[in-house]
Amino acid sequence: MNIKLFDSELKVMGVLWNEGDCTARHIAELLTCEYGWNVNTTYTLIKRCIKKGAIQRTEPNFMCHALIPKEEVQEAETNELINKIYDGSAYNLFTALLGRKKLTADQIEKLKQTIEEWE
Repeated sequence: MNIKLFDSELKVMGVLWNEGDCTARHIAELLTCEYGWNVNTTYTLIKRCIKKGAIQRTEPNFMCHALIPKEEVQEAETNELINKIYDGSAYNLFTALLGRKKLTADQIEKLKQTIEEWE
């Protein structure tokens, strides 16, 4: 993914990923309720996302459609985090995450199964 989205733009995209296609007005209403944003702020962010190629706008009613899937953004953001903070080591990120919170026996078993699937 070559599109770099900032945190505020990711919040706009999050509405589309959770709600599906919806109007700019609906996005603005949700983000005003959740973050106290001004409607014009949300519209500006939507326009930025359109310019970046992350959102497609159609008429009537300024309908918005996400052009990039959430999983693609998650992968790009994770790769950037690994490269920037953990010297490109997924192992270092993984151990840092695991060290933050105690896992249940069930969660540990699921992780073992996931690792076995990757081998």
